[in-house]
Amino acid sequence: MSTRFDLQSHSTHSDGALPAAEVVQRAAEAGVELLALSDHDTVSGVSEAIEAGERFGVRVVPAVEISAVDDGSLLPRELHILGYNIDHTGAALGANLTAFLADREHRTLRMRDALREVGFALDEAEIDARIAEGKPIGRPHLAAAVLGAPANAERLKQEGIDDVGSLIRGYLIEGKSAFRLRETPTVGEAVEAIHEAGGVAIWAHPFWDISDEQEVLSTIKRFKALGMDGVEAFYVTHDQQQTELLAKRCEELSLLSTGSADYHGPENRLFSRFMAFETFGLEPNLGPISGT
Repeated sequence: MSTRFDLQSHSTHSDGALPAAEVVQRAAEAGVELLALSDHDTVSGVSEAIEAGERFGVRVVPAVEISAVDDGSLLPRELHILGYNIDHTGAALGANLTAFLADREHRTLRMRDALREVGFALDEAEIDARIAEGKPIGRPHLAAAVLGAPANAERLKQEGIDDVGSLIRGYLIEGKSAFRLRETPTVGEAVEAIHEAGGVAIWAHPFWDISDEQEVLSTIKRFKALGMDGVEAFYVTHDQQQTELLAKRCEELSLLSTGSADYHGPENRLFSRFMAFETFGLEPNLGPISGT
């Protein structure tokens, strides 16, 4: 397609570095024509983003990224489900996201306690402020709290941890000592919530979460049976082989294939440039998300 698109970005309403309107402005400056603001488990920035899109000439797709538990795998794991074209002002979605956010906050506080158990101090001023404002808290905020506590400086230096990303990779991902799994929603519940809000449900960045190709392919087939509408085949960290595999699977199963650079802000080590994903000559299938 000829439209310059990027269908995942994050603002200060979740774990991004910039306000929603500024995310849209930066996207416009980068040449993005079709943008999704997809904050984690919240749509609180969508209206602001849509208004900014009208000012800057960017069509903003109302979206959300829901963290969900894949309870159909051998071991339960957390994956991300993107919802596009949602009614972001609807009561049904609002009620679901309120419940999802409560579980997200509970999980984050359990990980905070786990960080304390492994000996870290935390500077919790920002965490407390976000909770007071009703904003989501997640792993980046915990990591920043550890990095911001002077008592941790020597230990972090010894462990080679010097930014949010390295702290998360060292302690807050699956298999690490301070990680804790969410309890709800399941992938099926996330898909259902998105459909109830009139949206389409897309599995985000499959190879970010699962490295084995056959497992990814079988998971896509399983998710289609749950009502999943597509897969984020084109992603900033997907290589050519992974991208081609995902695009082919989407075509075989008549699924949408979307793409994003997962923008989190200009200083983010991995996710700082709009449209920084490759299509490798393949054609994305955005379906109703494209608005055409």
